[in-house]
Amino acid sequence: MSREFLNIVEHPLLQHKLRILRDKETKPPEFRRLIEEISVMIGYEATKDLAVNEMTVETPMGKARASRVSERMVVVSIMRAGNGMISGLLDLLPFAQVGHIGIYRDKFIHNTVEYFFRLPDDVENAHIMLLDPLLATGDTMVAALDRLKDYEVGKITVLTLLCAQKGLDQVKEFHPDVSIYTLNVEPELDSNGYLLPGVGDAGDRIYGTKHYEY
Repeated sequence: MSREFLNIVEHPLLQHKLRILRDKETKPPEFRRLIEEISVMIGYEATKDLAVNEMTVETPMGKARASRVSERMVVVSIMRAGNGMISGLLDLLPFAQVGHIGIYRDKFIHNTVEYFFRLPDDVENAHIMLLDPLLATGDTMVAALDRLKDYEVGKITVLTLLCAQKGLDQVKEFHPDVSIYTLNVEPELDSNGYLLPGVGDAGDRIYGTKHYEY
């Protein structure tokens, strides 16, 4: 089955939750909870075509035909904001393994810097669910995808809440084979690379590390 590069999930409940995320009055505890809830719902949509094995299960009343996911799933967070999505994905995929990638774009050297990288053993051919709430310039995402492919992983599905067109174009240029699931494509970026209108800095709002005056 062919996979679309960009998939915009327009479910009304997700869009309702996105409205609350955008609100500058939404405090970190509620912001974290919403990130987890949205991660479950967007992850559900992104996993609708997983491969399964057919099997038989014994119920209290007899035998029934059933299926079991046959793909090896690895949830990978782009730190630190992506960590806020892990819990939701593990609720959905409790059998998945977890990896972490620490990469950021340094505005002084105009390049990405990797400070942490840890994947499960023998990740070759695994289906990667790559998590980052916001896709802005695309530099960090491209760097993370480069590193994952060094390990010869299988399919890569990117879950992100909001994207900028610039970031999408950047990812498509270097990694057109990935599949991205998002709630909306934002119209522009500001001079610092923040999505407009966006939600602000997702990491700061998840962990309450900075107070913003909007």
